[in-house]
Amino acid sequence: MLQTYKSPSVRVEQDGSLSDSSYLAEVSSAERLASVFGFVRRRFLTCLAVLPLTIGLAAVYLLTTTPLYQGTAEIITNSGNKVQVFQQPTILDPGNAALIDTQIEVLKSDNFARSIIKNLHLTEDPEFAATGGLLSHLFGPAPSRSESETTQDVVRAFQKRLTVTRIGMTYVIEIGFKSIDPDRAAEIANAVADGFIVDQLEARYQTIRTATAWMQDRLSELRSQVSSADRAVIDYKAANNIVDTKGGAPISDQDLTTLNADLIKARADAVEAKARLDRLTQILASANLDPADPQIGAVTDSLHNEIINKLRVQYLDLAQREAIFSARYGHDHLAVVNIRTQMAEISRSIVDELKQIAEAYSSDYGIANTRQSSLEKSLAATVTGSQSTSKAAIELHQLESAAQNYHALYDNLQQHYTEAIQQQSLTDNNARVITRASSPQEKYSPKAIPVLAVATIGGLALGFGLALLREIFDHVFRTARQVQGRLRTECLALIPMIEPNDEVPSPSGKPLSDVVPTSRIIRQNDGLIRYVIDSPLSRFAESIRAVKVGIDVGNVAKSNKVIGITSSLPNEGKSIISASLAQLCTPAGARVILIDCDLRQPSLSRDLAPKATKGLIDVLTGSSDVEDVIWTDPSTRLSFLPVVAKSRLTHTAEILASDAMKQLFERLRARYEYVIVDLPPLAPVIDVRSTTRLVDSYLLVIEWGKTRIGVVEHALSAANEVYENLLGVVLNKVDIKLLSRYDSDRSEYYYNPLYSRYGYTDS
Repeated sequence: MLQTYKSPSVRVEQDGSLSDSSYLAEVSSAERLASVFGFVRRRFLTCLAVLPLTIGLAAVYLLTTTPLYQGTAEIITNSGNKVQVFQQPTILDPGNAALIDTQIEVLKSDNFARSIIKNLHLTEDPEFAATGGLLSHLFGPAPSRSESETTQDVVRAFQKRLTVTRIGMTYVIEIGFKSIDPDRAAEIANAVADGFIVDQLEARYQTIRTATAWMQDRLSELRSQVSSADRAVIDYKAANNIVDTKGGAPISDQDLTTLNADLIKARADAVEAKARLDRLTQILASANLDPADPQIGAVTDSLHNEIINKLRVQYLDLAQREAIFSARYGHDHLAVVNIRTQMAEISRSIVDELKQIAEAYSSDYGIANTRQSSLEKSLAATVTGSQSTSKAAIELHQLESAAQNYHALYDNLQQHYTEAIQQQSLTDNNARVITRASSPQEKYSPKAIPVLAVATIGGLALGFGLALLREIFDHVFRTARQVQGRLRTECLALIPMIEPNDEVPSPSGKPLSDVVPTSRIIRQNDGLIRYVIDSPLSRFAESIRAVKVGIDVGNVAKSNKVIGITSSLPNEGKSIISASLAQLCTPAGARVILIDCDLRQPSLSRDLAPKATKGLIDVLTGSSDVEDVIWTDPSTRLSFLPVVAKSRLTHTAEILASDAMKQLFERLRARYEYVIVDLPPLAPVIDVRSTTRLVDSYLLVIEWGKTRIGVVEHALSAANEVYENLLGVVLNKVDIKLLSRYDSDRSEYYYNPLYSRYGYTDS
């Protein structure tokens, strides 16, 4: 069938690889989806091939596996009520999952498993104790094992059957145990739950007992240390003459404080006495002591002396009378003089009184100085004694601090000891059973539906993987799109595979084998070679017509009179394509000659002219004329030039590249409209590369679904001249029904029953 692709611009690089500067493979989403759909269609059987095997294995597993039953118990644990003999702050939340996980690990531990195994005597249970099984029957009894090894095996089997999980974010722990006996599964699950509670109680009591014993020893030790510390404080005070007052301070410190206060007061009294004495001394030293002077009055007022105050009042009265009489009677009047005399006597009396007071102040000042000196001496002596006492007080303070610390430790430990004694009488626990296990009615494993589901999914996955591997390693040509994309050339036709039952009888009505060949008449008994003539309305014939159309269309650009047909490998059907194309070109009246140039394996000559004695080699050597070696087909007027080699030829490339071969082809080119040349394959020999002077265009035949892409690319890259003159590619032996799986978006194009309306005789 003719494929209408625009011919891209193709060139061969120096390294032999094919390149195309204008070709760009654009894959749309629809094409990708179609590609996936096509992959599923063509690999559907591969995907399903593994499914019966996996389901069968699952069925065998279900039938042969001993069923297990699971007993389930639930316990609740409150991590916030854990025993704490010493109340200490913790950074862990009581509801922290780590604490619950710790208790789960306790349930899974070896020691806990050993205790349950010992209580239930599981080492004597055949379900847990290994007996050797099939191996013991095949190879004899196993060597004896020690008790510890046997117990360890039972522990591993026990832990394998035990499941401990936390239910959500709660404090509930679910304990499950699997066994072949439902009652045994429930019994062991309950034993695990009860054993955990007993283990928690024992751990609680053991903790309290250990703490109590330690605190008893520690209390006795602290009691002795407290007594020793108190005794050391008392002895030190006695040795250093340290007497505590009611306030707790030493007597020397109190004396020092008192002397210091007395000294300050004595110094103030001395200063005050001296100030009064100095002031009186200053007044008495004055030459004019006038009691009426305000300064004298201020001093006398401050003395609070009644005598001086009375004398001063009398003096002031006399001074007032003297002033009145002097103004009335004159300054020298006898009364005025008497008054002045009285005033002078009063002034002398005041002075005498002041002198007495000054003597008293002088005496007070002397006493104050004496007392100050005495206090200063006492203070100095006290300070000297206090320094030595302070040194002893430092050591005393350390002894007293140690004694206080011992007292505090003793009191605190005594309190905790009392609390621990009280906790020993408590019987509550942090865990309890909330659901006891009962005998299960349904088996836990194996379950048919999950096992079959896993087997089905696994089978499909494995089948898909195998199909994908086959797809990855399926590096062969199957679609025209692959040819265009990988080889950068046109795919002229997809030629279907011809099955033996597709062959038809000869037009004469007699079997083809009954036609007796005459002199140089092409044998008529090969229905496969004549299929295009005997079945002109077949899909095969239509595909060959597509090749001819491609040749005729290409003839517009350049002469395509000589067409060389080759393949990459042998047995790809190039000879059948050559013969069919040559026969299809004859009905229009054109002169066509078919030449067998496969000099080493002339299969076409053996099929069309098996009794030929002369052929191409004889023409090239000049021993025969070309007209004497050409065979003909009376029904199609096809000419055929066979190859007859009496011995195996080795220098076939030189023969094809010879001048005699070139001259022969020039004669044939002038005589015939079509020269169809059956060439050897590209990969095994280099003969095709020697025909570039003879052939106008090449047609490459590729066996569909068999020839690997790499082989074709390598063959073309090694033959640059052939690739440059390549007219197109023909995919041969195509399975049309299977092809739709690889090119699903064109399935109707390849396989459509409606084509019968146009005369197709094959479905």
